Amino acid sequence: MGNMGLMETGAGEVKDIGNGARLRQMLAGLGAGLLDLVYPPGCAACKAPLVSRDGLCPQCFASLKQISAPLCPVLGIPFETDPGPQALSAEALADPPPFDRARAAVAYSEIAGTLVSRLKYGDRPELARFCAGLMAAAGRDFWDDGPVLVPVPLHVSRLRFRRYNQSMLLALELGRLTGCVVDPHLVRRQKKTRQQVGLSGDGRLRNVQGAFSVHPLFMERLQDRPLVLVDDVYTTGATVKAVTRVLKRAGAREVNIVTFARVVIGEDLPI
Repeated sequence: MGNMGLMETGAGEVKDIGNGARLRQMLAGLGAGLLDLVYPPGCAACKAPLVSRDGLCPQCFASLKQISAPLCPVLGIPFETDPGPQALSAEALADPPPFDRARAAVAYSEIAGTLVSRLKYGDRPELARFCAGLMAAAGRDFWDDGPVLVPVPLHVSRLRFRRYNQSMLLALELGRLTGCVVDPHLVRRQKKTRQQVGLSGDGRLRNVQGAFSVHPLFMERLQDRPLVLVDDVYTTGATVKAVTRVLKRAGAREVNIVTFARVVIGEDLPI
């Protein structure tokens, strides 16, 4: 399907985008002016009036803690001072991850948490476009290699309840922005796990053990390309580490991670 597209339909990952979003789609053809009369533009975090839709007001945008260099080349953790281009974080040295590199657009904060919550649970799937724009910049080192974008999957029962997979929406927007192929079927969640919210780091690891498996034609679909796992938040990394181990056992040579937000190591887990 060219560079950008789905390697099979991703319809199963987006069951229902909600009444509000459906109405937005129906009205889109009538022009932005009419749409703005029905849904006046507002900040996605504080709902302050905006000129354009699906963004943040200047105050909320300034409150986002965007991650930039200097950072750990493996985990993407920001450094307070520059220790040099090849210096690894203490976390990467103490517990090397199974993936190759991880990048996140912003450090987890109240504003970032509000965006993720509204994307995930608040019937605001259109926020994926805003988040993916920042993610595309954060993962800029990944795109020239033509990777396959793989959203972290939901179990079918949770997808049925939530109606769409926010990671799938982020991957689709990243595919649109970068020209990379999205394959939502390379990995599936075969075991229903409890939500990670409230679990300790060790509890999160145990919770996702054995939860994922790969497509039977994994290597044929992959064609020796690198993979980029897409998710909304990197908390302890338990989920993406579990998925990476399954992908590498199946033969993937390179697995990188890109998320909208990440929890800075050493802080209390907020989610």
